[in-house]
Amino acid sequence: MKNWWIKSGCFLTGYKYEILAGCSEIAQRAVKRYTSALLIICVLWAFIGYCFVSKYLKGEWYISIFGAILFILIILQVERQIILADAKGKAKYWIRGLIAVIMAIIGSIVIDQIIFQQDIAHKQKLELNTEVDVVLPAKQAELRRQTTEIDSSISKKEAERAVLLDELSKHPTIQMVTKEKNNVPITSTTIDSNKLSKTNTVLVKTRAVTVTSVPNPKMSIVPSLDQQIKELRTIKTDQENRLIKLRNEVEQDVKADKGFLYELQLMYRILHDSGPALFVWALWFLLLLGIEIFIMVNKLSHLETDYDVCIHHHMELQKRKLKLLAMQVPEV
Repeated sequence: MKNWWIKSGCFLTGYKYEILAGCSEIAQRAVKRYTSALLIICVLWAFIGYCFVSKYLKGEWYISIFGAILFILIILQVERQIILADAKGKAKYWIRGLIAVIMAIIGSIVIDQIIFQQDIAHKQKLELNTEVDVVLPAKQAELRRQTTEIDSSISKKEAERAVLLDELSKHPTIQMVTKEKNNVPITSTTIDSNKLSKTNTVLVKTRAVTVTSVPNPKMSIVPSLDQQIKELRTIKTDQENRLIKLRNEVEQDVKADKGFLYELQLMYRILHDSGPALFVWALWFLLLLGIEIFIMVNKLSHLETDYDVCIHHHMELQKRKLKLLAMQVPEV
């Protein structure tokens, strides 16, 4: 575990430990400075990444941890572009400065939304009340219209039922006439000239009419009407209860699907209306910007160490080896 801090610093910064181990204390101190700055940035962005995934992406704790690790990896790769860069060429520093400003804005927004979450919740409540007051009258009018239609249907069904009951009270039964045809055998006896009797049987068609009283069949319609009226009254009761709770329902609908951009708008209004809030945001922005460009400033003010000389020396040796190899290859 000897020199574990330097080994950790080499892992984070991309320095080669085998070369750094043989270099002076100045080179090792430079790696330690870069390591400390990277740890500060990584811890800060791990917190921002965790809160962002947890709050706005609604991720579970393990998804939020994964988001924090992903933010750390991105930050490390960005910082290595500066740490491992040569002193020549200033374009990369301008690009890194632009990235630092963007990252500082994003970081300060996320952190301030966490700091000002109670103020945002209060502002959100005021905004929701305004939106609800706009949406609520139309929904109330629609519910009242539906309730009026249900009342009309109930009145029609009750009138129909009253007419039916009046008719049933006057005619509880109806007369059923049944006609039946039967063939009735009629026997007759005749005596011929020889004084002999002869019997003849003849079928005679007869009609029998039977009148019976039966309950009025419209009686079966009454239970069906009662059930329909009962269902309509239940629907009417539900509509009336919904009308009472409509404001809470509209608030939930308006509040639903309010994410990062909505809170960003609220945050902008808070900063626009409140000087102290704007001052706190500016402090966080400057702090994050300073942390972001800290490594870049170190790199710009960093004097060449024996580690850098060693790296360039190895590069020159490789170039000379390649030239010698090229000279030894016979021409075809």
